[in-house]
Amino acid sequence: MSLARRLPEIWYGDKPPARWLRALVPIYRGLCAWHRASHALGWKKPRPLPVPVVVVGNITVGGTGKTPLVIALVHALRARGLKPGVLSRGYGREGSKIQLLDAASDAIQVGDEPMLIHAAGIPVAVGRDRLAAGRLLLARHDCDVIVADDGLQHIALRRDVEICVIDGARRFGNGLLLPAGPLREPIARLDTVDFRVCNGDEAHANEVPMRLIGDRAIPLRDPGAGRALSDFAGQRVHAVAGIGNPARFFAMLRHAGLDIVEHAFPDHHGFIAGELDFGDTAPVLMTEKDAVKCRPFASPRHWQVPVRAVLPEAFFDAVADRIRPATEIDCGGR
Repeated sequence: MSLARRLPEIWYGDKPPARWLRALVPIYRGLCAWHRASHALGWKKPRPLPVPVVVVGNITVGGTGKTPLVIALVHALRARGLKPGVLSRGYGREGSKIQLLDAASDAIQVGDEPMLIHAAGIPVAVGRDRLAAGRLLLARHDCDVIVADDGLQHIALRRDVEICVIDGARRFGNGLLLPAGPLREPIARLDTVDFRVCNGDEAHANEVPMRLIGDRAIPLRDPGAGRALSDFAGQRVHAVAGIGNPARFFAMLRHAGLDIVEHAFPDHHGFIAGELDFGDTAPVLMTEKDAVKCRPFASPRHWQVPVRAVLPEAFFDAVADRIRPATEIDCGGR
């Protein structure tokens, strides 16, 4: 097993990390401190966009449910009279240029998560340079607020609201910084964000509860012919997940009564047709994030299981209230 596959077992398991992993932690901590100090001391200044920016991120490596939350947040802000657009780095994509997603966009070139967000009818721009990507988005779409999918550590872009998503089941693993643990930043970073969102399990004090609901299966070749996920109950199916935490997807399918054969792939995996051939005719169920890459070679056996994030309306009200005064000022000056 590769080190990349073994690390999550170390981070979230009972075995202590190897000494050489612990020895690298001070180096990582020092690099992070230098990065933040360069901004805190004014050597580098966060660059603003002319509209409010809401960052949705996490302090751990791997999937916590950021993308479903971004989609839910955009829809909620629209319902409150705002016009959001989304920025993303487009992690795992082959392209490097700043791009605005459109009907011809390809997941390989722009990234799987941006494709998933764009498929929800949301304007999206991708690029390592968030400021330049944001300017492109604002030039081409009438947006009065920007939601950044990931980027909690990208402090070069000024933000008005920070939302940190926490995996309710895995929490912070062994509590150590990379590479000995899963933390990108110390847990104390939570004290500086505006909202903490807990995905699954029981939310702790000062955390907003979030649930991911997946109760439908959609055939990749015929999106209009969806079925209730419960229709597959008791049936043997292949479960494919190339996400940060495949176990969450597998647990959801088992909870729905499915008899699954697990196929976990690395996060942002670029699928090819042969990888979904498991030597039988059983249905293959996958995440939406994987489906955007598998659709070109899908067969009638391939299904996606979309999820939606459910959060208290009071949370969305609070986010809108934080940005609305700034939105009114910015719009008045544009």
